[in-house]
Amino acid sequence: MEGRTARWYARNRGSAPQLAEYRRQAARLAEGLPAGAAVLEVAPGPGYLAIELARLGAYRITGLDVSRTFVELAGEAARRAGVEATFRQGDVHELPFPADSFDLVVCQAAFKNFVRPVRALDELHRVLRPGGRAVIHDLRADIAPADIEREVARMGLGGLDAFWTRSALRMLRRRAITGDAFARLAAQSAFGGAEVDRDGLIGLEVRLHKAA
Repeated sequence: MEGRTARWYARNRGSAPQLAEYRRQAARLAEGLPAGAAVLEVAPGPGYLAIELARLGAYRITGLDVSRTFVELAGEAARRAGVEATFRQGDVHELPFPADSFDLVVCQAAFKNFVRPVRALDELHRVLRPGGRAVIHDLRADIAPADIEREVARMGLGGLDAFWTRSALRMLRRRAITGDAFARLAAQSAFGGAEVDRDGLIGLEVRLHKAA
């Protein structure tokens, strides 16, 4: 996602209800994180979650996105917010970080787009420190059109923005997978398994751990 499309996405994800949700998610993710913990967000998009994590403590926040536009937008947003966070361009299938670099890895609304999902999970495992954890949130495949309608209504969008967001979610649902399918992918990866739960109306939450 580049250029005008990426900027439209950033604007739509920045509504007040969605920013409040990012704050809630950041608070949950930060539970148990020690001061100085290294956090990687894969595919941070415009950087809203990474910024909320940076507000919560003395963490070392890094975001990596394949989109150069999102890297630029996230860096600008972090500077406006007055927080320390580094964003760089790169590919989840070949993460440009040494092994055992991060205490927490987060990925939101992007896993369904990874063309080699097991390879992506193996890379997350590689860059996690022993005892570290990864948390993935994404769209579920087994959602109904009414679930999408309710979710978009909660986003605080109106007019054409709501229409295009509903259309995008319907299209992205075709790429999404079920919780059972995600569990099978995790079992094939270096993690060896995962805890998978529903998250809200249309999402999945996947929790993975690297053995200490």
